[in-house]
Amino acid sequence: MLNIARLAFASVAIIAMTYQFASLNGPGYAKGNFFSFFTIQSNIIAVAALFLLVLVPSERRSSWFDGVRSAAVLYIAITGIVFALLLAGLQEELQTTIPWVDFVVHKLMPVVLVADWLVDPPRHRLPWWTVLAWLAYPFAWITYTLVRGEIVDWYPYPFVDVSKLGHGGVLGRSVGLAVGFAAAGAALLWLGNRRARDPG
Repeated sequence: MLNIARLAFASVAIIAMTYQFASLNGPGYAKGNFFSFFTIQSNIIAVAALFLLVLVPSERRSSWFDGVRSAAVLYIAITGIVFALLLAGLQEELQTTIPWVDFVVHKLMPVVLVADWLVDPPRHRLPWWTVLAWLAYPFAWITYTLVRGEIVDWYPYPFVDVSKLGHGGVLGRSVGLAVGFAAAGAALLWLGNRRARDPG
């Protein structure tokens, strides 16, 4: 039943993102903008994680698998938290104006991934430096966002908009988000290690 639920939620997320993309894909729309949102990227990662959980049975999951899966949980959870705290009400800017799509990518999928991780916890304990590895993707995303933003004069979120905040303002907010990411990652690692079924 758990695998059926995973496939169902993954399918819903795919449908939601595809529907949103199709609704925006008009003349002059930059397709790269859609896929530059952290929300979209983290949902794609979440979908991939759900499919992998179906394909790889628990007894065959390595510590590397648990690390990658937990990273997916961290990213989509941060998506939900940041949306709730900083971005609620900005659906027009976030290009998720369709209510049910907004619900799926910002609310449903974060809850689903976290709940799945709690119901079927990691098998292995992970070393502390795993948190640093998890931070590599957010760092790559902010670097890509700022470089691309300078080129196309477009930024996916208000807190990374250099044209309005300046480089100093964006840097300050990025450091704050990095600290939040690290704290959330540390909490996830601690809880995962406590609940790991294989303490070795």
